[in-house]
Amino acid sequence: MKTETTEGPRRPHPAVTVLLALGVTALDAALLAGALGGTPALLAHHRALALLGLWTVGGVTLALLRPVRGHDAVTVEREAPFVMLALFVIPLASPPVAALGERLALWALPGGAALRWAGVALSGAALALRIAAMAQLGPRFSPRVALQRQHALETRGLYARIRHPGYAGAWLVALGGSLAFGSALALPLVAVMGSLLWSRAGREESMLERHFGDEYRRYRARTGRFVPRLVPSRTPQV
Repeated sequence: MKTETTEGPRRPHPAVTVLLALGVTALDAALLAGALGGTPALLAHHRALALLGLWTVGGVTLALLRPVRGHDAVTVEREAPFVMLALFVIPLASPPVAALGERLALWALPGGAALRWAGVALSGAALALRIAAMAQLGPRFSPRVALQRQHALETRGLYARIRHPGYAGAWLVALGGSLAFGSALALPLVAVMGSLLWSRAGREESMLERHFGDEYRRYRARTGRFVPRLVPSRTPQV
């Protein structure tokens, strides 16, 4: 969400957040090793190692930026616990499921090595998009659908053309990580994640429209939710 706060609970030391990020990467590596058939198979898999390298750099960068900070929410929209759980588990599970599909030769996708390396590149570029979006918001970033004191609508930079570049980046990271193994086995999970993010973005937009009114409607009319809008829509007359 696009918010500004001046105070919040004391944040962990950067070393702690970096260690947590490395711990997540270690979990990613363990899951990929299990899916590919063991550590030697992982170490011999160049695309898997490239993904782990990208995720490590991205995780450490986010840990140092620490965009998720204390918030002073005045309105928080309740969200089903399974949604938050799914949005955490699916990105973690999708690449290993696709890797398992590659090892077992299930639901192979056409395109060969070109598609697989394109998936690696997509995952890296999308991670950079997500990091840039979170960095632009800085302390205004929130993992919850909420309105906060001193709430400010972000319409510059990445947000000048796309209303939810962070959500788009998160989904494309999962998609790229799945395509990197050339199996469609994980694509249903990626589709579920996209549906959940689309629905979440819609709830967030409804809240922002109630709060900002015509200002938000004008912003929404000239931007796309996850991709840039080619032709601005007409703002409803109210």
